[in-house]
Amino acid sequence: MKITITGASGFVGVNIKKYLEKVHQIDCLSLRPTSKQKLDKKTEVIIHLAGKAHDLKKTSNPKEYYQVNYELTKKLYDAFLKSEAKKFIFVSSVKASADVVKGILTEEHESNPQTDYGKSKLMAEQYIQAQEFPEGKSYYILRPCMIHGPGNKGNLNLLYKVVQKGIPYPLAAFENKRSFLSVDNLCFVIKQILEKEIPSGVYNVSDDEALSTNEVVEILANSSGKKAKLWRIPSKLIKGLANIGDILKLPLNSERLQKLTESYVVSNAKIKTALGVELPKTTLEGLTITAKSFNSQ
Repeated sequence: MKITITGASGFVGVNIKKYLEKVHQIDCLSLRPTSKQKLDKKTEVIIHLAGKAHDLKKTSNPKEYYQVNYELTKKLYDAFLKSEAKKFIFVSSVKASADVVKGILTEEHESNPQTDYGKSKLMAEQYIQAQEFPEGKSYYILRPCMIHGPGNKGNLNLLYKVVQKGIPYPLAAFENKRSFLSVDNLCFVIKQILEKEIPSGVYNVSDDEALSTNEVVEILANSSGKKAKLWRIPSKLIKGLANIGDILKLPLNSERLQKLTESYVVSNAKIKTALGVELPKTTLEGLTITAKSFNSQ
């Protein structure tokens, strides 16, 4: 099968390309303004990963989110509709649905993103859903939660470095549960979509089990034979320090504190039911693989 991938040089793109090229022919398409590449006429599936990631430092121009996440998706989807390709897989984000989750996030939740990142992703989703497309074509809007795996350089990596230096985790007083997504499980889901016929639509993607950040710290510590140090400093004091971080632009700011301590549980029931499969990696297995990859860096 001929598959075109955008954003193939990013963390997720590198993993998906490696996962699929064993059995499929992969074509990498750049959407940069300076690129003169065009969609291959023989492409059967488009996997759209290219996008502007959420900037926790808030230094990005808000317009960039809409230009990259919405306008480029719109342009690519229009090309898909005119092409002979049959499937369009758009890797969006759960942040297109909600920034804060009470209970468990399902696809039925009324989307209400508050950031430019989430709003731009939702606009792209809505454009895809609003277009009439010829019979024989299908689209899949995947909303992954926090993706991790070898090569990941996000908050998990920062947390790992803190743990490895023997620095106590000072946020243990915050009780939370959150969902994670192993990049291996995401690759597995995408491969299943390629091979099976399921209804077009929006699908959350996450691992099965939600864990607390305290549990994650323990997994990161155990991966290298260390014992987790958990400090239960009063949450009010920590929030005050984060507010100061907002003003002084320190590593710990309100948004990063929220990401580390919030509860954000995502249901993957819809995609698993549609595909009729169980995911190959448990949350513990996936996070352990990620942690051990940090050991070798």
